[in-house]
Amino acid sequence: MRVDVLLGLQWGDEGKGKIVDFLANKYDVIARFQGGPNAGHTLYYNNKKIVLHHIPSGIFHDKPVNLIGNGVVLNPISFKQELEKVQATGINITNKLYLARKAQLILPTHALLDAAYEFAKGKRKIGSTLRGIAPTYTDKIGRNGLRIGDIMLPNFKQRYEALKAKHLQLLQLYNFTDYDLPSLEAAWFEGIELLKTLNLVDGAYFVNRYLQAGKKVLAEGAQGSMLDIDFGTYPYVTSSNTISAGVCNGLGIAPQHIGEVIGITKAYCTRVGAGPFPTELLGDTGEQIRQEGSEFGATTGRPRRCGWIDIPALKYAIMLSGVTQIVMTKVDILSIFKTITACTHYRVDGVLTEELPYDLTQHEIVPVYQNFEGWHCDLTGLTSFEALPATLNTYIVFVEKLLQVPITILSTGPKRNELVHKQSAAPVAV
Repeated sequence: MRVDVLLGLQWGDEGKGKIVDFLANKYDVIARFQGGPNAGHTLYYNNKKIVLHHIPSGIFHDKPVNLIGNGVVLNPISFKQELEKVQATGINITNKLYLARKAQLILPTHALLDAAYEFAKGKRKIGSTLRGIAPTYTDKIGRNGLRIGDIMLPNFKQRYEALKAKHLQLLQLYNFTDYDLPSLEAAWFEGIELLKTLNLVDGAYFVNRYLQAGKKVLAEGAQGSMLDIDFGTYPYVTSSNTISAGVCNGLGIAPQHIGEVIGITKAYCTRVGAGPFPTELLGDTGEQIRQEGSEFGATTGRPRRCGWIDIPALKYAIMLSGVTQIVMTKVDILSIFKTITACTHYRVDGVLTEELPYDLTQHEIVPVYQNFEGWHCDLTGLTSFEALPATLNTYIVFVEKLLQVPITILSTGPKRNELVHKQSAAPVAV
């Protein structure tokens, strides 16, 4: 069997958690392959809203096991809190959750460094979630990091102290002193003790054994394609590869094992934090979308910047990951508008193009728009594409034509069952 991939095509917050939750029982393994507690995948279980940061979104289903892959960075403090919330729902994670030994650990001092670096940037702030993600990946690349498997080594405490000492020297250079490290460390080591009781595995062997046995795996992405460290809107990006190529490194599978690539996009665009956003709406329309769509970060609570859908950026993300089908979320939010707008091209320094410049921060980018009649109606209860309002169907067909990829699922609300599936196209490879 092959590994199907589900990832965001925008700047994150596309609704990946809900779609993984919907597809989960079609798979034997759900695996996170990158990112860390900067992710916020919102699910509804027994009518209760739950936000997952580390744990894969298949955890509330009976069939799949869930793997936190080696490409993920894990904070023992927030992971312990998250696990306790999942267990409070009655879910027994004993044989459902596995952690790759090669996943990197976020130390308390990583989060402190994150805050120090961001503060030092002043007006040039990236918009970090301050979860210690970037400093952890920096230590990984610099070959200084600690991994989950290291917690079982007899010299783990000494290795921790050595890395902490390096971090404290850096914090002194930044004159960053406003923290209570002993209390952070106490909670951190409590999380480490919890990790020792869980299922720690060699992630690459774990996933490949399932594949060799003919089982189905879904790789769950975090953040979005436009935040990819190599191909996103650098430097306003995350610290990992969010596109499908990241699955190979983040789980330990060969490229030929990639199957369906399911891309998630909202019917409009949002972005949290700083960075270029060509279709951003700074006036009343953007605020209407924000309020109607409850566009506030699941992880940080920060208000999301809102704008119209960006076709050139979507085509770029589809190209990078080889997307084979699309899920469009939050189409219900645009029901408040009589006219819907889509960006079809850019004018970059006055030249009409469908391509993104290598650096969106260094060019004048003017979006070229096309307007559509809105559906302006309640979509609650719709169960088929055939029942869609004609104006919504026109919008969907237009987007599909430009992207050259079928839209197979629409999300018409936040709940699990508020999905419309195109029956003529399988939502996953079979």
